[in-house]
Amino acid sequence: MPTAIEAFDLSAYDVVLSSSHCVAKGIIPRPDALHVAYVHTPMRYAWDLWPQYFPATGPISRYVVPLVLNYLRTWDTASAQRVDRFLTNSQFVARRIAKYYRRRATVVPPPVDTAFFTPGSERGDYYLMVTALVPYKGIDLAIQAFNALRRPLKIIGSGPLAAQLKALAGPSVELLGWRSNEELRQYYAACRALIFPAQEDFGIVPLEANAAGRPVLALGLGGALETVIPANDTRSPGTQHPRTDLTEAPTGVVFTSRTPAALQEAVHFFEAHEALFCPAALRQHALQFDRQRFKQRIQQLLTEMLARHTARLQRHNRSPLL
Repeated sequence: MPTAIEAFDLSAYDVVLSSSHCVAKGIIPRPDALHVAYVHTPMRYAWDLWPQYFPATGPISRYVVPLVLNYLRTWDTASAQRVDRFLTNSQFVARRIAKYYRRRATVVPPPVDTAFFTPGSERGDYYLMVTALVPYKGIDLAIQAFNALRRPLKIIGSGPLAAQLKALAGPSVELLGWRSNEELRQYYAACRALIFPAQEDFGIVPLEANAAGRPVLALGLGGALETVIPANDTRSPGTQHPRTDLTEAPTGVVFTSRTPAALQEAVHFFEAHEALFCPAALRQHALQFDRQRFKQRIQQLLTEMLARHTARLQRHNRSPLL
């Protein structure tokens, strides 16, 4: 993949905007071109999450994979120097970019399709997860919690852990597999709340649920800390104490321990304080991340960056870009 992305001939372009979760930032622009990279995350499987993606179960994962990852990390770090300006989706990822690339990144939260995900008239009694069935998503944690709670949990998504998770699921947990966007919209609008037990770089799913007027029960790590306004006081042990310092409507409940017991406690808190969550306020919160706002912010930043880049070239006695 690094070889493929470097093979693109971009010599005709004055400005390049790359959208990268893996190798796209590694394109080779013209020396006087402006390259702005929107990095969703440094390669998770090459950096901090590589033990989860490649557990040491045999000679290939023990001896071959580390060599390949060493090459990827070296290339990833070197190719970051081809980027003039970094954009990213959260402060959480901006800190990782600073750690691995030693570069600053401007945060522009990603777009949420609030025009598509809207509140509905029907309301069910089930909790909902929307996720890929992969190890770091915390799906086993949620299944164990809801097995014990005996509350209905519906899980939408597919992935390599499907068979393992179905075997773990009790009678109250249903794995629905992949669903169309139209079906997903209906499940969002009718759920009691969304369950989000993963540490994500940003996490668009909680905001899609908010756009549909539904609250979120989220693990208090990663990007969720930048999008979920908790109704509970996370400064005290557990999740049982309502906040007294709220200046805006809450959008969810945060649990700080990655355990089934902590999620169960969050569910109990939510059910005892469900009246705190207003569908209209939840949707208003999600509208801050609407697609149109994202487009406006990107256009504004590109205009400013191009103006500074052109001025810098002129100071160095080069021709302006445009």
